[in-house]
Amino acid sequence: MDTAAFSEDVDKKVFIVGSELVENYTVYIIEVTVGNHKWTIKHRYSDFHDLHERLTAEKKIDKPLLPPKKIIGKNSKSIVEKRQKELEVYLQTLLVTFPVAAPKVLSCFLHFHQYEISGITAALAEELFHKGEVLLLAGEVFTLRPLQLYAITQQLKLAKPTCSSGDAKADMGHILDFTCRLKYLKISGTRGVVGTSNIQEDGLTFDLSIFKALLQIEINDCNSSQIIGLPTLKPCLATLNVHRSVSSMMDLLVPEASEFPLWVAEGVSTDCPVTTVIPTWKTLTTLDMSHNHIRCIDHSVKLIPEVEFLDLSYNQLSVVDHLQHLYNLVHLDLSYNRLTGLEGVHTRLGNIKTLNLAGNQMDSLAGLSKLYSLVNLDLSSNRLGQLEEVRYIGPLPCLERLSLADNPLCIVPDYRTKVLAQFWDRASEVCLDSSAPTEKELDTVEVLKAIQKAKEAKGRMSNNNDKKM
Repeated sequence: MDTAAFSEDVDKKVFIVGSELVENYTVYIIEVTVGNHKWTIKHRYSDFHDLHERLTAEKKIDKPLLPPKKIIGKNSKSIVEKRQKELEVYLQTLLVTFPVAAPKVLSCFLHFHQYEISGITAALAEELFHKGEVLLLAGEVFTLRPLQLYAITQQLKLAKPTCSSGDAKADMGHILDFTCRLKYLKISGTRGVVGTSNIQEDGLTFDLSIFKALLQIEINDCNSSQIIGLPTLKPCLATLNVHRSVSSMMDLLVPEASEFPLWVAEGVSTDCPVTTVIPTWKTLTTLDMSHNHIRCIDHSVKLIPEVEFLDLSYNQLSVVDHLQHLYNLVHLDLSYNRLTGLEGVHTRLGNIKTLNLAGNQMDSLAGLSKLYSLVNLDLSSNRLGQLEEVRYIGPLPCLERLSLADNPLCIVPDYRTKVLAQFWDRASEVCLDSSAPTEKELDTVEVLKAIQKAKEAKGRMSNNNDKKM
């Protein structure tokens, strides 16, 4: 995105490029250009008339400037073409009349409040003037678009007063006061162009350093290269959610890595040469980076030592690395990735309580046998075909909720009782596939346990006899 496209110094141009007949009236198609960016709007003559009435009342615009209303033959081709040219001259004259800041009524007419930085920031400032305090007191999540954040970022770079329009309600100060105190923010981007414009929102950079008190931020449908100033949120941010926006954890958690590739996390000693020390996210306890294109868990996790909840579902992970640095991690979602096995995972997930592995390609549970703190385990929609695999997790002392739904082993006759039997004396404590064991199932489990004990006793006797012989 060309920054100059929205600067105050670029020309604002307007042309009426066509018309169309809607029912019994003509609609004029207006193309507005600011720098390299343009958008289209549609207005009928009555809209122009209302605009002119407001401008003549508020700004003392000459009455004859607007071409007069036609009654007879108003939709004839010749009259429409003539009026199109006259209305175009009218709009161009207005832009020349107000070169610095368009009046609010003209700004809305030309959709500056949707596409042009002064109009966008003025509209947001007025909204916050009226509702900002109420929103802050309510503690609600406030949603902004990258285009709005971009407009704020660019407006702050301009050497101009925070209220060039003269309307105190449109003062940038209302935005800055609000962003300094806001605690919950959601940024929702778009792919492709914005509205009727040629503006690509996912190419707009925006600076988050204007937010001083955020506890939670959610970023959707952006690019990591757009986001500036995210590390400035480290002193206060507790929850970070980022979806459909990144292909690397490093790009988000350590944007400085592109400038300082040899970095070390604050508080970590190293014998290797480093170019910089990166402060950790000291207050971040929840990180949700689901629905991205992440292929690996890189060593940037060293910067989030306080994280307790980590969601990396719906990515492209095939291995699990570096999580041993997350000493406080208790809830981990790795569902819908490309995992086939988790050998030795207990060395990286020593304190885990909830583990979601649904929707992967797991065919063995051997790697889970030492996750002794595990309470909840979701293995639904994998490739588990053998009931014997359950024996690896049967001895886990804390496991209470287990999901094996939509695995090949679920078609085995008496599947539930055979799975529950793997938990021996704890069978009654295990909720399988969201259903607690029934009395009938537990009775059957007791029978299976008795049979198993008999087999084991017979096996021991056979071994003793072999030794005596």
